[in-house]
Amino acid sequence: MKQEELRKVVQEAAAQRSCTLVELAFNDDDNIFEVTIDRESSPVELADCEFVHRAVLDAFDRNIEDYALTVSSLGIDAEEADELLKTINE
Repeated sequence: MKQEELRKVVQEAAAQRSCTLVELAFNDDDNIFEVTIDRESSPVELADCEFVHRAVLDAFDRNIEDYALTVSSLGIDAEEADELLKTINE
């Protein structure tokens, strides 16, 4: 998969949801791609991340391009999210 093609797909999909691409990290050895998006006017929602993820899936066939993809937003990190979930469950 060409990184510039992926970047273009992600930027266009994010823009359709009024978001911007903050970071696109590549681990070429394992074909792992991590996308981070943000929005100034309001928080990024799960639907925004799903939209960008699906746009990439539509553009790049995983049967041909063996890759893993994560789309997330700026905000709380994984540890903060785990702590929040523990608090909610209590």
